[in-house]
Amino acid sequence: MAILVEACVDSVQGALAAEQAGAGRLELCANLVEGGTTPSGGMMRAVLRCVGIPVFAMVRPRGGDFLYDAAEIEVMLRDIEFAKSCDIHGIVSGALNPNGTIDEDGTSALIEAAHPLPFTFHRAFDVTRDLDESLDTLQALGVPRVLTSGGAASALEGAGMLARLVRRGGDRIVVMAGGGVRRDNAEAVVRAARVREVHLRGAHRTDGRMTYRAPRLHVARPFVPDAYAWDVTDGAEIAAVVAEAARGAMP
Repeated sequence: MAILVEACVDSVQGALAAEQAGAGRLELCANLVEGGTTPSGGMMRAVLRCVGIPVFAMVRPRGGDFLYDAAEIEVMLRDIEFAKSCDIHGIVSGALNPNGTIDEDGTSALIEAAHPLPFTFHRAFDVTRDLDESLDTLQALGVPRVLTSGGAASALEGAGMLARLVRRGGDRIVVMAGGGVRRDNAEAVVRAARVREVHLRGAHRTDGRMTYRAPRLHVARPFVPDAYAWDVTDGAEIAAVVAEAARGAMP
């Protein structure tokens, strides 16, 4: 069984590194410190020009929860329309109701806007009230893929539930394992959950190249201890996960 590894990236450099490391698909986001939001049009077009593997765009208007009002849904629909005009290969999105169920109307509108592109329901799934119920709802809506940790803090911890969801979904929906997938657990996640796809960030901290650093002012990032550093895609980590995930699929 071949395992597809999807890498979450937020830059052109990250996209290139992930492709070179063997990722089979990219999830392109902005604001990963917020869990990922919609990338800019410039970023989508630049990444699509540089890589030869499928690129799915996150469509999420803000951080926080996944309960959206009509204005936010309208923004998401327009973002999907724009992403399609950039020739994006797929959409990653979703919406919830206040009671922790899938927002069927909102999600249906997002799926319809994305058509005919493939649609992944993101990890909003993990904060729904009942994962079995939510999986059934997504199948009824025609969602082909869901990204999930099995409702746990990590895919490894949720491997039992992931395996259950894989069995429940059968061939009707792809259950993609994500959440804390690393080189030291990818084999175990695949082996225990029997998933065909895994998702990871795969990043390390890098220091900026500024030689002058304002000693008292961190513009727009007062909560970050070092505003001159950020996370970048770690190609070596992704390559290791590709290898370990393949090992987990072996008999």
